[in-house]
Amino acid sequence: MTIYATVDSPLGELLLVGEETTGGVALTSLSLPGQKGAAVVQDGWVRAPEAFAGVTAQLREYFAGRLTRFDIEYTDGAGTDFQRRVWSALDAVPYGETVSYGQIAERVGSTGAGVRAVGTAIGRNPLLVVRPCHRVIGSDGALRGYAGGLERKERLLRLEGAPAVR
Repeated sequence: MTIYATVDSPLGELLLVGEETTGGVALTSLSLPGQKGAAVVQDGWVRAPEAFAGVTAQLREYFAGRLTRFDIEYTDGAGTDFQRRVWSALDAVPYGETVSYGQIAERVGSTGAGVRAVGTAIGRNPLLVVRPCHRVIGSDGALRGYAGGLERKERLLRLEGAPAVR
């Protein structure tokens, strides 16, 4: 069964979507208001804020600057094999650090024109904030694309103390 909740945050109201598991809930989507490709509540989804209590607590700690790594169960079925490799590379980018799209491409074995495919995969990340696509910047150090908007990307990088140029 698909469940969802909304959570207030410094970025606006977040929409959390998940699937019930034997251990609780596995997050399938975390989206921001106005986000390109954001999840939209569907008929048949059940509002269940209590199921996301652990996720909500971690998000509050992150936004307060007290959490540097999320420990959240999430579903693995979304995306293509290539997208999942890119998303796994995102998970490995440490808090407070940035990498370029080209560096992510190298990590997944996709160089040259593959950098564009990496950018597309990053743009389809269904777990904004918790899967740190905001830590990926241009090779020149400039902010490039973020489904939630560049202002939010900059805000997240500032929260983490990461070097970024606008």
